[in-house]
Amino acid sequence: MARLLEKYRAQVMPRLAEQLGVKNVHAIPRLTKVVVNMGVGSATQDRKRLEEAANNLATITGQKPLITKAKKAISAFRLREGMEIGCKVTLRGLRMYEFVDRMISLALPRVRDFRGLSPKAFDGHGNYSLGLTEQLVFPEVDADKTNFTQGMHITLVTTAKTDAAARLLLKEIGMPFTAE
Repeated sequence: MARLLEKYRAQVMPRLAEQLGVKNVHAIPRLTKVVVNMGVGSATQDRKRLEEAANNLATITGQKPLITKAKKAISAFRLREGMEIGCKVTLRGLRMYEFVDRMISLALPRVRDFRGLSPKAFDGHGNYSLGLTEQLVFPEVDADKTNFTQGMHITLVTTAKTDAAARLLLKEIGMPFTAE
């Protein structure tokens, strides 16, 4: 079982039930899925960048990424409809908990000049999004074999109805938010 999942069941669930005043176990907020997205805009000129980003994303998440395609043509960006411009992975279950655990304990502390995550990046429905500027903060990616640095967006989707409940859940899990 994933280390973070054990922590959630043993420590976080009882604390959340007490703090939120919830009696039903199923009403306690939990993580549903994590979506990791890499938009590779330079893939329109160089196909190798998209392949390398997809390989790095597969290494980081342990799951084969879905190649995303352009929905609209934008001539200023030399982009046609249907061109492959990114990749994404949706993680659920044990892989999701393993990824979030590695992100919190290994990747975020390796970010240069890291002072904590913004507690304001919630979407109003209990989901949290953050961006990383390079994939090299994850220890699985070999920096010597990487030709291009690529950023990524990570979205944590929860069952929380409000941002306050989701913030409480993520703080209990161990997300390093800055003090407001």
